[in-house]
Amino acid sequence: MWKSGIKKLLGRAGYDIVRSIDNRGGVDDFLPFEATMRAARAAGLSVGDYLDEVMNGTPGATQSTIDELRALGVFAADPDTVLEIGPGSGRYLEKTLKECSPGRYEIYETAAPWAAYLVDTFKVTARPTAECSLAPTSDNSVDLVQAHKVFNTVTFLSAARYFFEMARVTRPGGRIVFDVMTEACLDPATMRAWVAKGGDGHDSYPAAMPRQACVDLFATLGCGLEASFLAPVGFASTEVLVFTKEA
Repeated sequence: MWKSGIKKLLGRAGYDIVRSIDNRGGVDDFLPFEATMRAARAAGLSVGDYLDEVMNGTPGATQSTIDELRALGVFAADPDTVLEIGPGSGRYLEKTLKECSPGRYEIYETAAPWAAYLVDTFKVTARPTAECSLAPTSDNSVDLVQAHKVFNTVTFLSAARYFFEMARVTRPGGRIVFDVMTEACLDPATMRAWVAKGGDGHDSYPAAMPRQACVDLFATLGCGLEASFLAPVGFASTEVLVFTKEA
């Protein structure tokens, strides 16, 4: 019944449930839906807090990123349209909705059970995912585009293709927020830690991205860097970049 309901719900959004063939692992591989929900309930925690406190060992990490974005005024403009790439369990999505009340919140999530859960729980709009594309979203139509803990887990080309799409869909004056594993996150001690602690699954594929390459690319797309800060990810960190598209 559960799987049938999931297929019907996702079918209306243009999804189909298929077995992942990405040998690097996606969110459905390292964060299985039913097991994660059971574990969070058993711990008496929300899914987001369970991920931060238990799975990642970084209590308050998600909230600290939201707090930084609030301090930068990202939510002060009360964005009417928000788009999130790879929301996974929805831990950033849930906290974003506590900061603002968008009329439309679009998600691009490849893990079908998590996407269905987010649609049902937060009444967001799930868009079909394909080839690092945001094609279902119109040009210059989104006030805030964000992705958290996504681009440190995908290939360079996947991230770069999403960057072009993010700039395309953001309206003039809108903001783009995402984190990447830049040079600031890869000092020798941290690299030693990755070698020693990185294992099978999600953490076995940390993807580095040159900070200046991001800044330079978005500049050519009419988006200027407004601010940046480090955010924890397990024993390491990523760098959150905040861009504003020229009006």
